[in-house]
Amino acid sequence: MPLDKVRIRFCKSGELRLVSHHDLMRTWERMLRRAQLPFRMTEGFHPTPRLIFALSLSLGIVGSREVVELELTETIPPDEILARLTAQAPQGLHFLDIRRIPIKQTAQPRRAFYRIDTSAWLQQHQISPETWSHRCEQLLQAPELWVIRTHPKPREIDIRPYLDHCRVADGQLEVTLWITGEGTARIEEVASLFDLPNPVVHGLLVERFDLEIADEISETEAQRFPPSGPIKSRPVPPSFQALERLAERTNENKKDPATASWGASPNGPVVE
Repeated sequence: MPLDKVRIRFCKSGELRLVSHHDLMRTWERMLRRAQLPFRMTEGFHPTPRLIFALSLSLGIVGSREVVELELTETIPPDEILARLTAQAPQGLHFLDIRRIPIKQTAQPRRAFYRIDTSAWLQQHQISPETWSHRCEQLLQAPELWVIRTHPKPREIDIRPYLDHCRVADGQLEVTLWITGEGTARIEEVASLFDLPNPVVHGLLVERFDLEIADEISETEAQRFPPSGPIKSRPVPPSFQALERLAERTNENKKDPATASWGASPNGPVVE
């Protein structure tokens, strides 16, 4: 049973932003072992440290104030935990603060704050910041904002309920998204509303500069409620039917032939 639990705010930047969420978890495990912290392990055949990330971070995005919770089997002062972790942290991983929380308390993300550096893009395509500022006003006044989400199956979804705020400041597009148990929007989907391609793929710096936790907000902010209910969706229009068929064929190609019959391989049965 855990005797102590702490919440850690950390920053993931530099080349470490190119590390996936699963690899980041393994990085944390190695760091905890080298720091010789008495962390609690999960149960089962493959026990791992009881690390709870408030919200996973997509590949290529900088996380400036990410949240992770750690369960310990001994009571250790938070400052000592922070000092041990800092001594073992890889380049690109920085710790901002740490505090003790109740054992049964878990971080519930409420809003995510993103920033896309679009200054070079605006200049290259001769787009004025005022044009995008006007576009932000249009999006916030629109009753629906339909975008195409291709995974796990192509469909159109309405992300308007999850777009809390957006603006353009100093050549950067700032977006605030609601996070609920039923779903949320993705930063690349909001970017598409500005006719902007996937920013991470095209080399634009994307930063999640803050992550709001439900038990850390003020009473004034608590009076604002996130959207309720599942994301509204509908089938993709006919022009995207080819995309849907392509995704189905791709999923079929990913199936492991060995699951069809024992001893099978992509080239046929295995003969010994």
